[in-house]
Amino acid sequence: MSDWLDAIKWDADGLIPAIAQDHKTQRVLMMAWMNRESLQLTVNEGRAIYWSRSRGKLWRKGEESGHVQKLHELRLDCDADVIILMVEQLGGIACHTGRQSCFYRVYDNASWKIVEPVLKDPAAIYATGHSHE
Repeated sequence: MSDWLDAIKWDADGLIPAIAQDHKTQRVLMMAWMNRESLQLTVNEGRAIYWSRSRGKLWRKGEESGHVQKLHELRLDCDADVIILMVEQLGGIACHTGRQSCFYRVYDNASWKIVEPVLKDPAAIYATGHSHE
């Protein structure tokens, strides 16, 4: 049964924004896109699988970095056009910059200040030299 997938309001490209949140701390880790296939696979495999718009293919979070996101809960918003994945972030790093969260810059006095440290050098995470999964 894929009725649950039919309840989603996919955008013109067949995508939905997906926000990954830490299931324990509620911290927003990252935002990516999902299509119907990636969302179905996420549920089937119990781990976050996104759609890479830049590469035009499925992106199994952690396939290069090892920073897999184990799915604990999936939520759909009131307008049925945004998904939240409550996840366990393996390795404690969600961002390709080597930080815990992609949201590490804070607006302060007309500029963006970096307020979180790099936990692991991206060069050590991505052996192939990619700056993003």
